[in-house]
Amino acid sequence: MFLYKRPMNDSTTTTNPESAKKAKGSRAVIDALKMDGPLTAQALSERLGVTAMAVRQHLYDMAEKGLVSYEEKRGSAGRPSKIWALTDGANSFFPDGHADLAVGLIHTVRAAFGDAGIDQLIAVRTGTQIKAYNRVMERCDGVVEKLDALARIRTDEGYMADVQQGDDASFTFVERHCPICSAAQVCTGLCASELSVFQQVLGPDVVVERSDHILAGATRCAYRISPSEDK
Repeated sequence: MFLYKRPMNDSTTTTNPESAKKAKGSRAVIDALKMDGPLTAQALSERLGVTAMAVRQHLYDMAEKGLVSYEEKRGSAGRPSKIWALTDGANSFFPDGHADLAVGLIHTVRAAFGDAGIDQLIAVRTGTQIKAYNRVMERCDGVVEKLDALARIRTDEGYMADVQQGDDASFTFVERHCPICSAAQVCTGLCASELSVFQQVLGPDVVVERSDHILAGATRCAYRISPSEDK
């Protein structure tokens, strides 16, 4: 069974070897925090396979640039642990879906055609997504292959998606970035339509339920995929 995991981004734009190495390390830390949420330096070092000291150097450098911040959490004994997380300043490292243009278009449609126009826009977008995704799903055999394919599609679209298998027969479909977040904030129907898209392309054998939502304050959007009772 293959469950899709998003590949880490190791690209860099600098040609100086030392600067390139530092930039690559910092980007790995940023991707890890985006993928796994707030972590300690020790947890990051284990995740990335480097020393905790090297991770802390990256974290403190990035903190000075406003890319990360930390909260101290006291455990049962010893010194408090620093729990590191990305700030809004790190959003520039990830696709934004041309946020300003999308938001402007939504306001224009609403001003010109009202809420009915927005509903029609969402319906057309949803139908287009379903058709495009189904062209890929037609070549898949079973829900696992469909989830893997969907994760690849959504990652290519900027959602940083992967699939996790549960202890039972369920799966969790995770998206750690929302490239249309700004648009979704002014048009909540865009998020609501995602459930419909996923349900239709994955088919009647499963039930899709949202369990985490970035717009509700979570660090990710997540969907529980479980077998349908009618199966």
